[in-house]
Amino acid sequence: MIRVNEHFLKLKAGYLFPEIARRVAAFAKTHPNASIIKLGIGDVTEPLPPAVCSAMEQAVREMARPETFRGYGPEQGYEFLRKAIAENDYQARGAQVSPDEIFISDGAKCDTGNLQEIFGLDIKVAVTDPVYPVYVDTNVMAGRTGPADASGRYSGIVYMPCTPENNFVPDLPKEPVDLIYLCYPNNPTGAVATREQLKKWVDYAIEHKAVILFDAAYEAFIQDESIPHSIYEIEGARKVAIESRSFSKTAGFTGVRCAFTVVPEELTAYTADGKPVALKPLWNRRHCTKFNGVSYITQRGAEAVYSPEGRRQIRQIISIYMKNADLMCRSLRRLGYSVYGGQNAPYVWLKTPKGMGSWEFFDLLLEKLHVVGTPGAGFGAAGEGFFRLSAFNHPQKVQEAMDRFASLQI
Repeated sequence: MIRVNEHFLKLKAGYLFPEIARRVAAFAKTHPNASIIKLGIGDVTEPLPPAVCSAMEQAVREMARPETFRGYGPEQGYEFLRKAIAENDYQARGAQVSPDEIFISDGAKCDTGNLQEIFGLDIKVAVTDPVYPVYVDTNVMAGRTGPADASGRYSGIVYMPCTPENNFVPDLPKEPVDLIYLCYPNNPTGAVATREQLKKWVDYAIEHKAVILFDAAYEAFIQDESIPHSIYEIEGARKVAIESRSFSKTAGFTGVRCAFTVVPEELTAYTADGKPVALKPLWNRRHCTKFNGVSYITQRGAEAVYSPEGRRQIRQIISIYMKNADLMCRSLRRLGYSVYGGQNAPYVWLKTPKGMGSWEFFDLLLEKLHVVGTPGAGFGAAGEGFFRLSAFNHPQKVQEAMDRFASLQI
């Protein structure tokens, strides 16, 4: 008889964001006149930059002519985009990344979920807590964990608590681990990691022959120039780190889909008998086997992000979202909330009032204020008692949401 992959049965309830959507839809159905403001899922609201649209329009015209039509492109991505990424995102900041180490994909979520496939099932995985759920769930699906306990933590995974006391940057593990997930600027807490903090992680990975999966999807929102945008700005990182980035939040590509992952030439993992194996060819094989590439039209749009007009337009869009974040931080602090993040990331992380549970606070905001956020418990056990608000919305909507917060009686 056909059998299911029983590791899927270990997963706790539904995926976080569909569960939020389900609750919001149910509320909207019973309250059809409610004006719901969504500050939950990190979806953008500003339209694509004009430079991006112009480039995509030109690409569409090329696709309409026999002499410039393109069918299948290279699975790794067109060289024009990989070259633009290498020069602008890395070499311009002193990080040596070459175009042939870059793999274009349809999302950082996909990449951070799929990368675990090139590693053994018996490795020890470490994640920050709270954590972006994809990191954990894909390892559960693969079979690297046991069941979850009452708090939602899976046996077989090393959870590294991120709290106000450590500024949401975890301490090094007390036991050796093999695969380490780090995300900075962080989703969900909005925290950033300094050069000194990242250097400790790189040194740890070198010492223990571990690999860091570094999610830098929000690097464009960094305002503090002392904060590194890439882990490859840290000495030694090319030996131990894979980095993923996305055009989703940076350039409004959430509905267009384009991202990339960097796998350095010198990065290795090991066979059971200790033989080093280069990871770039393994990821190339996995990528080419299961993915047919991002469309030419989309990649031309992504290339335009690096044009002078594209850069200027994107800075304007990011400024809108970061002003939203600043407004939320200032407003919530005046109301007495303990607030974190929002300075170098588009997320505001707040302590729920009077010891309320995260989902309890979610339901309260939805019922009383018609405002949607994200319960911290959905990001892991250490997220209980916290709540995430996204800065991705129109400024007037954010202002209205803060006005509603001011009317909340708890």
